[in-house]
Amino acid sequence: MIPRIKKLQPKEDFRLLVEFDDGKTVLYDVNSDINDIPSYQDLKNIKGLFNSVQVDASRTCVFWTDDIDLPSDIIYEYGEPLD
Repeated sequence: MIPRIKKLQPKEDFRLLVEFDDGKTVLYDVNSDINDIPSYQDLKNIKGLFNSVQVDASRTCVFWTDDIDLPSDIIYEYGEPLD
């Protein structure tokens, strides 16, 4: 089952605080994606872009632009659990 996002909050240092429907909360560090994926570099280069993050209608993906998105299952699996 694909985890659905309940709450999303951008944090300092390019991290996302994400709470899922099952109650799990994680802190996901986007820095490694920024370093590894060329299109993600805009998150550092364009002022304010990182903080404009949104959840898609299905609640299974976060996105910034048409070219920059992140599936919820990746956040769920690789985020640092806070519970």
